[in-house]
Amino acid sequence: MNKILSRVAIAALATAFTTEAMATEWNVSVWGKRRAFTEHIEKLAELVSQKTNGEFTMNVSYGGLSKNRENLDGISIGAFEMAQFCAGYHRDKNRAITVLELPFLGVENLQQEVAVSNAVYSHPAAVEEMAQWNAKLLMTSPMPQYNLVGTGAPRDTLEKMEGMRVRATGGLGDAFKAVGAVPTSVTSSEAYQAMDSGVVDTVAFAQHAHLSFGTINQADWWTANLNPGTVNCPVVVNIDAYEALTDAERAALDSSVGEAMDYYLENYGKLLKRWDEVLAEKNVQKVVISDAELAKFRAKAADPIRDAWVKEMEAQGIPGQELFDLVEKTLAEAKKGS
Repeated sequence: MNKILSRVAIAALATAFTTEAMATEWNVSVWGKRRAFTEHIEKLAELVSQKTNGEFTMNVSYGGLSKNRENLDGISIGAFEMAQFCAGYHRDKNRAITVLELPFLGVENLQQEVAVSNAVYSHPAAVEEMAQWNAKLLMTSPMPQYNLVGTGAPRDTLEKMEGMRVRATGGLGDAFKAVGAVPTSVTSSEAYQAMDSGVVDTVAFAQHAHLSFGTINQADWWTANLNPGTVNCPVVVNIDAYEALTDAERAALDSSVGEAMDYYLENYGKLLKRWDEVLAEKNVQKVVISDAELAKFRAKAADPIRDAWVKEMEAQGIPGQELFDLVEKTLAEAKKGS
């Protein structure tokens, strides 16, 4: 009887170890705190777990695995399986997708942002460049056009932006530099402190980030219609980890991306609807830039920066003009369909 019981116990332990071994657990590196910007990742984790009966799970870590500027490096060495990063944090590592950060592209809403991002992510130049970091582009993190919050008198003309110290990364930083401002690329997590200490006068963020990182709490004013552009922040997976998934796990992941994005857009839409209430609650003045000033801003920042970007990319073997044309074509199609 003892021998039979022992065999039963051993078999039970073996089954337990086998079950444990079969389970797949991914670590996901993001930063800050859970917010609108990360809701598609949280939803993706939920859906994948549901579809695999808990056999494929994701642990989303807010800063516990890596610094945000080092997430792509972490993916490249397999330190974690999934991560979010923003192209402007290391433009030399993800040159192709920086086309999406050029100023004044004309994107009007989040759905259009998703369309142009997906088109660029699928382009061979972007796929190949990410593969150098052992990364596969999975989905974007669409954000509305950035706008400024600031202290003191509103910066509502180009003349008033001369010498303005602004937290702005990537193409947005280039745009503000073109009109005489002084951009700095501190991370989103550092923006509040930079504003509080006077390192910057203004901060360029999408609405959710002004809320999440507290910059709205220091603001006297917010530009309602400057809309110079936005940053592009992909979610990527480690290629080796992706290819190691079972067919069922990979299907669960791939099929959940669209659902997660739909959830993200719905959730972000709710935030945008209550933005005016937030401004009123915090006594922040809504500043509207005149059409004449906006036209002057575009003339100085849009075409010159785009032309310089295309020239720089082509010199490095990246099809800059082709990527920019792809964005314009995709955007025109998205506007027709909306």
